Parts: sequence; structure tokens; C-alpha cells
Amino acid sequence: MKDEAILLAHGSGGRLTHELIRDLFLSELSNPFLDALGDAAVLPPQSGRLALTTDSYVVRPVFFPGGDIGKLAVCGTVNDLSMVGARPLFLTIGFILEEGLPFADLRRIVRSAAQTAREAGVQIVAGDTKVVDRGSADQVFINTAGVGLIPEGVSLSPSAIRPGDVVLVSGTVGDHGIAVMAQREGLGLSTSLASDCAPLNGLAQAVVACGGVRVMRDPTRGGLATTLVELAQAGGVGLEIDESAVPVKDAVRGACELLGLDPLYVANEGKLVAVVAAEAADAALAAMQAHPLGRDARIIGRATDGHPGRVVLKTLLGVSRVVEMLTGEQLPRIC
Repeated sequence: MKDEAILLAHGSGGRLTHELIRDLFLSELSNPFLDALGDAAVLPPQSGRLALTTDSYVVRPVFFPGGDIGKLAVCGTVNDLSMVGARPLFLTIGFILEEGLPFADLRRIVRSAAQTAREAGVQIVAGDTKVVDRGSADQVFINTAGVGLIPEGVSLSPSAIRPGDVVLVSGTVGDHGIAVMAQREGLGLSTSLASDCAPLNGLAQAVVACGGVRVMRDPTRGGLATTLVELAQAGGVGLEIDESAVPVKDAVRGACELLGLDPLYVANEGKLVAVVAAEAADAALAAMQAHPLGRDARIIGRATDGHPGRVVLKTLLGVSRVVEMLTGEQLPRIC
């Protein structure tokens, strides 16, 4: 494309819009369903229960160590489907572009989304683009929706949690939120600190295949702590968590100490929490640790009937405290 930046005319529906679709979006995202350029994607029939989700992404900055808003948008929707036991199949993607966004940045974002979709084994089959005046957005916002299939015999719910069940996390927590914050504020905390942004469908399917899985969640906004409280409240059980068992990278822990943050409340974009029956815990842990995205997986606690709806954390100091949901916003615009 000849233009170096997005113009309002790219959202007019005219020639420039068609050039944008043809030369950028179709070029990077091409597949038979999208290439038809219909008002809706016409998809082949599927058997099984459908899972449907949608999400919007407004991360700042749009490029960060370990990812960007395009990769984040695909991963976030793939992961939401995966947490209910679904096999993600198809995504839609909508872009709200700010006038003046460099084409080079937009192509980089779209290319990243396309590459991540290929890695996850999903197809982006429909999309939309809108352009807003300069200053009316922050470069680019993305909305995605996703459809997946839940296999027969898979039914995950917090209501299935029972006392004695085991809580696992697939790896180190807080990586994404701290990586984005460090990039945004120019903190220079660590050259190796990067987001954990990744599609979790392969890891989730490996865990589900072990059997005995009660429920899974990806601890994004609000972090691990908020996710655990949500599970305890929804399941009507208590959870007892050992803080010393929760894996946290030294760079993340150091950054949190510097910023006055608790890593348990910092967002993740490539981790999952699973509650599994006690007899399946060893197999689930082994399945996680055998997967590239689960090498640092740990058992971090158990369900109990002692304090229903509450999460009790045994701290690093050896005392216990009740964990509450995140109040306010620790790290705005991180997903």
C-alpha cells in the first residue's frame, strides 16, 4: 500500500477500504472461509456442543516483550474456549484503528495474529475494520470472538469441585502484567522479562485427557488470587493454597516488591489453573510438565469443606490469611 499510515478514508467503505482488506488482511489471514468476503462466514457443520466466547483488547503499549496486541487477541480467545474443555476452531477479529496508525505497525500486528492462529490450529474466518479520528483511540483496539467444540464426556464447572480435590497452576505467575508494565513505564527491570502470552489449547487438552478435571481457568485480569476466589465462591468450597508452592520468577517478584504489587494479583496470558480429583493430580501434573507451556507446573493447594467460598493462603511467613478478590485496578490496560 502506498500510504504510510491509516487515513479516515480507510474506514469509508470505498476504494481505500477494499485495498486495506485485499492488500493487508487477506494477504496475512487468507483461508477459504475468509477469502469468500461474504457478510458472514459460512462454516461446515460440526457435531458436539458449541462453545462461544468474545473479548476485547486495549493493551498499552501494543508491542511488548513476548507479544503484541495481535498475538494477545488470538491467545485470549483461544484460551477462553480451552478453559471450558472446547477445541477452538474459528475466530472472528475486528479492528478499531486510530487515524495515523503506521501501516508497518498494523501489518506487524495482523501478521502476529495470523501466526498465532496457525500455531493454535484455528482459522480467522471473518473480520471488520473501523477507523476513528486521531486521538479517539490509542492506536488500535481489537475485538475477537471464537467458536469451539466440547467433546462428549467433557463437562467442566466449579460446581464439580469436591473437598480433597487438588489445585494446580501450569507455571510462573505475573509474567504478562509485569512485562507490559515494565515496557510501558521504561523501568528496565530485566532484559529477560517477557509476557507469557501463548495459546493454551494444546496444554488444556493434555490435562483434560488425564480425566478427573473439575474445572480450569486462565488467571488473566485480577491474577491467580482473584481466579481462585471466583472458583471458591462459584463452587461453594474452600481452597487452601500454599504460597511457597506458587512459582514466581525472581524478576517478577523483584519488580512487584519495587512497585508495591502482589504477584498473585498480576495478570497472566499463558497460564491455567486446574482443579482435579486427588487421584488424578499426579497424572495431570505430569501432563502439564511434559508440555512446553507447563514445565514449571506445580500443585499449589487443595479444596476443603472447612471455609466454603473462601481462599486461605499459607504465606511465606508461615501464617494464614484470607485472600480477597482484587479491589480496584493494579495494572490498567494490560490486556
